[in-house]
Amino acid sequence: MADRFHEIDIAGMKRRLPIMNLPDNSKAIAAFVILGDVELTEHCAGALMKKIPREAEVVMTAETKGIPLADSLARHLGMDRYVVARKSVKAYMENPIWVDDESITTFGQQRLYLMEEDIALIKGRHVLLVDDVISRGGSMRAMQSLAEKAGGQVIGMAAVIAEGDAAKRTDIITLASMPLFEAQ
Repeated sequence: MADRFHEIDIAGMKRRLPIMNLPDNSKAIAAFVILGDVELTEHCAGALMKKIPREAEVVMTAETKGIPLADSLARHLGMDRYVVARKSVKAYMENPIWVDDESITTFGQQRLYLMEEDIALIKGRHVLLVDDVISRGGSMRAMQSLAEKAGGQVIGMAAVIAEGDAAKRTDIITLASMPLFEAQ
């Protein structure tokens, strides 16, 4: 159980986040988990709608924590579908493509995969990349590479929170920032 917390205001909605050590104990992060928080997800999607490029034709996220945000954004944009880059190949995924991904919250390297149906949805279209948090940017770089490999043009990268040095970036769209913490 966490004994440290970080208070954050996300476009007018407040949350108290537990501070947890990263798997390698190099730093600690305030654990922002949008999964299951319907009120926060809808609030963040509505706030991001005011900031994202209007020419977005496809919303793409990586498994898992970005999924509810991508779903809500796609509905707000009137889209019937959105794309999820999977972390493993499933039996129903025909002719997948993949890229390597290194995330701050996952120990070691992983891959992101797209199936043939998602590749067809992305090809030749303007893609908005979405995630819950951008920290070192590894997952966003991997999603960008994957979208481009599928023939899409990435026109924006959006997240609820920019963490650590990501808060200084001018190429991403975010609603709030928070620091990295010392591990304990």
